[in-house]
Amino acid sequence: MTRQLTLRVLDGEEAARSARVEPGLTRMQLLARAVAGGGVIVAGGVLLDGLTGVATAARSAEQDVRILNLVLLLEELEAAFYADALDRGALRGELAEFARVVGAHERAHVGYLRKALADRAEARPRFDFGDTTSDPDRFAVTAAMLEDTVIAAYNGQAVNLTKPVLKAAATIVSVEARHAAWIRDIVGRPAAPDATDTPATEAQARAAVDRTGFVKAGG
Repeated sequence: MTRQLTLRVLDGEEAARSARVEPGLTRMQLLARAVAGGGVIVAGGVLLDGLTGVATAARSAEQDVRILNLVLLLEELEAAFYADALDRGALRGELAEFARVVGAHERAHVGYLRKALADRAEARPRFDFGDTTSDPDRFAVTAAMLEDTVIAAYNGQAVNLTKPVLKAAATIVSVEARHAAWIRDIVGRPAAPDATDTPATEAQARAAVDRTGFVKAGG
């Protein structure tokens, strides 16, 4: 018999910082732009499906497991990336604060997903970040890329999740959008360059992870 995943809503600690796009905007307006820039439109805690070009499939608990394992891989990658950067001790100021706060969020996301998946969670991979986490500039640019990739993956798979899991995923991806806005501000990029984001397919998300070269065989 197919097992149903059980999920609870995850409380997210706000990690956003002001995203300087236009002078005179309020913090709430900036935050709204940051969330929109992450491709997330939320109403009542549920992602609204307004994006085109996303392939849909019959929703099922089995498909939920596959999708949650995809985002688990991405969350594990982010958590390990920020932890490694902090261990290297090269980050200073707001960049170090970003790694501390966001790293804690990513670890919470990993724990949340692993609890939901239970024995169906895939093993944690081994990561090797080379010199990327010991150089502040390379770290910042890579962090922005990772955050954007995670948001695109969540958005791309939202239409394929069952409703209970979709509601729970929305509580994570909205926080990821704030992460993306924060790191974009740090590196001097617009927090919300476009009104919507392009979602990623599972294959595209996995290909983006492979291109980093950070994931190694074995746990």
